[in-house]
Amino acid sequence: MKRHILVAGICLGTMLAAAPSHAQLITLPKDQLLEMTAQNPFERFADGRPKVPDALIERARGLSAEEVFAVLPKEGFRNQYAGDFRVLHPGKKLVGRAFTLQFMPLRPDLEGVVNTRAKAAGLERMNNQTAIDMLQPGDVLVVDLFGQEENGTIVGDNLFYYIMRTTKNGGLVVDGSIRDLEGIRRMDMPAYFRAAHPSAIGNVIISGINVPVRIGKTTVMPGDLVFGDAEGVYFIPPSLVQKVVDNADEVHVHDEWTRKKFDEGKYKSSEIYGTPKDPELKKEYEEYLKRRLEEIRKGNPK
Repeated sequence: MKRHILVAGICLGTMLAAAPSHAQLITLPKDQLLEMTAQNPFERFADGRPKVPDALIERARGLSAEEVFAVLPKEGFRNQYAGDFRVLHPGKKLVGRAFTLQFMPLRPDLEGVVNTRAKAAGLERMNNQTAIDMLQPGDVLVVDLFGQEENGTIVGDNLFYYIMRTTKNGGLVVDGSIRDLEGIRRMDMPAYFRAAHPSAIGNVIISGINVPVRIGKTTVMPGDLVFGDAEGVYFIPPSLVQKVVDNADEVHVHDEWTRKKFDEGKYKSSEIYGTPKDPELKKEYEEYLKRRLEEIRKGNPK
């Protein structure tokens, strides 16, 4: 990991810089990443990126965007949902840990300085594959390519296949484009992208690896839990993942009980949904909720 960081490099605030052949590569020092994700309750990767446990990732596969929305805005996180993507597999959920990658439009003078410093530090040639080669199982590559279509193609089918194998079907979210869609559409990994274009990536600079990025109108931090369904993508702070999945259990039980009562054919919708009006029905629901949550949480992986 250290070979990707140039301690004497160009700074953005107090961030460190390293350099690919046609990019400015900036990454957070570990102490700053720890500070910026201080509310993370879980273990971390060696570089400090939060590591949401696999068990919670599996539980999150049962979520819907509405269930995430029920929690995050109430906790003050109102800018975590991004929509209007092309969705590669609308029927397949995307769930994993955010590995962020940021690009900016190419600027030759900056590129030249960064490349000179990179060579002085003995760094190898770097491009979009530098970040791709850093991915871990369970990661979702989250890429800010500022909505670029032509030359904003983060991967084609070969690199998409590599990401799928390396992350074990983690996923891809790119505020930009992909190429080789005909080949990619036959692969099982979930992906969200703005466009497809036959051009190769170019005329851009890598400006950050595992730094805060903007996707649409959201702010994404390294290690956020990425959740995508047919509607769009949510980026959930690690500190709220447990609360989101626990709340979703209650929603699932509520929906389950509500439909059971509808199936009886004895009640109008307003008598049951959203809260039972009759005290006896309400008591029945609360007892049902308690019993089912005990059953569900007993079976949840730790």
